[in-house]
Amino acid sequence: MESSTMENQEEQSNKYLGEGKLPKLMLKFSLPCVLSLVISALYNIVDQIFVGNSELSVLGNAATGVVFPIFIIAQAFAWWFGDGCGAYLNICQGRKNSQNAHKAIGTGIVFTVAASVILMAIFYPLQRPILLLFGASDASIGYAIEYFNIILGFFPVFMAMNMMNAVVRADGAPGWSMASMLSGAITNIVLDAAFIIGLKWGMSGAAWATVIGQTVSFVISLLYFILKTKTFKMKLKSFIPDFKEFANPVKLGMSSFITQMTIVIISLVCNIMLKKYGAMSSYGEDIPISIIAVESKVFTVVINIVVGIVLGCQPIIGFNMGAKKFDRVKKLYLYILLSTLAVGLIFTILFEAAPSAVVGIFGDPDPTQVDPEKYWEFGVKVFRIFLMLVTFTCTIKMTSIFFQASGKPVFAIIASLVRDIVCFIPLICTLPLAFDPGIEGILWAAPAADLVAIIVAAALTVVFLKSLKNDNPEKAEEATEAVLKPSVPGVIITIGREHGSLGKQIGKVVAERLNIPFYYKEMTALAAQESGLDKEFISDLNKSSNFLYDLYLSCEPVQQAITAQDKIIRKIADNGSCVIVGRAADYVLREYKNVVKVFVHAPEEYRIKKIAEFYGDSEEDAKKNLKRSDGARAAYYKNVSGLDWGDAKNYNLCVDSSVGVDKSADIICDFVKDKS
Repeated sequence: MESSTMENQEEQSNKYLGEGKLPKLMLKFSLPCVLSLVISALYNIVDQIFVGNSELSVLGNAATGVVFPIFIIAQAFAWWFGDGCGAYLNICQGRKNSQNAHKAIGTGIVFTVAASVILMAIFYPLQRPILLLFGASDASIGYAIEYFNIILGFFPVFMAMNMMNAVVRADGAPGWSMASMLSGAITNIVLDAAFIIGLKWGMSGAAWATVIGQTVSFVISLLYFILKTKTFKMKLKSFIPDFKEFANPVKLGMSSFITQMTIVIISLVCNIMLKKYGAMSSYGEDIPISIIAVESKVFTVVINIVVGIVLGCQPIIGFNMGAKKFDRVKKLYLYILLSTLAVGLIFTILFEAAPSAVVGIFGDPDPTQVDPEKYWEFGVKVFRIFLMLVTFTCTIKMTSIFFQASGKPVFAIIASLVRDIVCFIPLICTLPLAFDPGIEGILWAAPAADLVAIIVAAALTVVFLKSLKNDNPEKAEEATEAVLKPSVPGVIITIGREHGSLGKQIGKVVAERLNIPFYYKEMTALAAQESGLDKEFISDLNKSSNFLYDLYLSCEPVQQAITAQDKIIRKIADNGSCVIVGRAADYVLREYKNVVKVFVHAPEEYRIKKIAEFYGDSEEDAKKNLKRSDGARAAYYKNVSGLDWGDAKNYNLCVDSSVGVDKSADIICDFVKDKS
């Protein structure tokens, strides 16, 4: 009864995603995500505000600015493992198979703590040269080291908190995750006021307020792991590293790591150039670093709002892409684009009309440290020039995430890297040569990069939207009955096979001889019926392979399709004895006791000949098709299972089908009879 209720709820949820009003869906899914990301940004912005409004002033802001990229490095590893484990947990939940998820999560926590210790071991002895590299001046280096020493000592807490929060959200408790972040942020604000303004502890006060706030967030997240987890339970053995179980989270979280490290590279190059050309200008070294530190914190809030909108919409995008409801996908893109433009335009007006007011939130400059007139002058220029096209920046980021959620990782990477790596970094290094003073060239690098990147993003969007065409209704389609076939309890035979080995034909003969149902295309028809996704979309999951295939398989619509397919495979197995061909069924049913796992292979020459006969290919085309198809099947199996496709250790029986279809079927039937 409980299982039936859960399935009905899932069916209603899918119907809601595919038929509900899009603005209402967007509000429901995006609002919690936006709030969570904005609260997260508070951690980075609060210190800056209190430091800037204290006697630390400009040099204090410059000090927190040069430490900020090191925060991002730590966060990159935490989000890599946390987002990866969270995505993996969601996949396990969808497949109703989360009993081993605790191993991946425990391993992720161990890796996160280990990474924090390694970072501490690197940064502590090298802190001075690293901080100087990131833009600290002789005047601000003392403040930066004072702040950094305390922050660095709490890296294990900071990184574990970020990692665990991602898992808490994935476990269906976004409210708990938000409470964790909000409690830490409020603690940080209160203690900043007490330590910096009240007790005059300076940079140490800012650092202690931050790490105590992080500790509060960590404790609340830890309590969730101890008391409230829904779909997994942590045990002591969870923390014994399980590299096989952790392989999928590592791949699933890689995009988060790359995104964060891109920010680090940009910050590093930007600070180096600001320090170099600032020293040559009337602004000096500290004003540019301090103002850019302020700008980066403000910009983080802006971009987090946009990212929250589109990330929250990922399940809606994914389902409708998988269901091939392309009209809804196009409308959803339009709604998200309009929301992004609204956010971008509001902040553009603010930055252009009242830049001094924005900079003023972070305090007045101390005249003993810098020239106040130059400070305000540069602050105005940064917000009016550097963030001139912030609407474009937001649109590029939104488009990249939308592509990723739609199963277009190549488009996503191009849209993201063109702006940040291909354009911005070269421009920030070369444009200063064309300006006097050169530092203004750095400011113009951002809008120039935005202008080029928005053209590329627009072109990619046009191509993407044009590709969203429903199949020709007159197109002939092979009818496949989407019903479970009558069966009785007994053996379940799964058949994995090399392309051209005739594994499907052999499976059919085996099913006929044993008088049990045969499932091949029926699986995708059933999965489509069960989930509301498109049958062809599910069928095409393992028909192509490239260097970004793992990233493609981690996309929302693909994971929904894999989850629906796996659920049907288990449903077929629960129905009784049968033969199931392909789709990593041997791994999906690995917990079933009555499964015989078969792998059908043959010499390459034999398979090339059969492919040429069956498809009418030339020998050369047959070779290409064999390589492409086997590569796709191997990559799919590896991604789903973490195991090597075709490895004899993963199967009960391996059959060389070059002996013929009937003889191969005899071998399998005899093996099954002997085993039973």
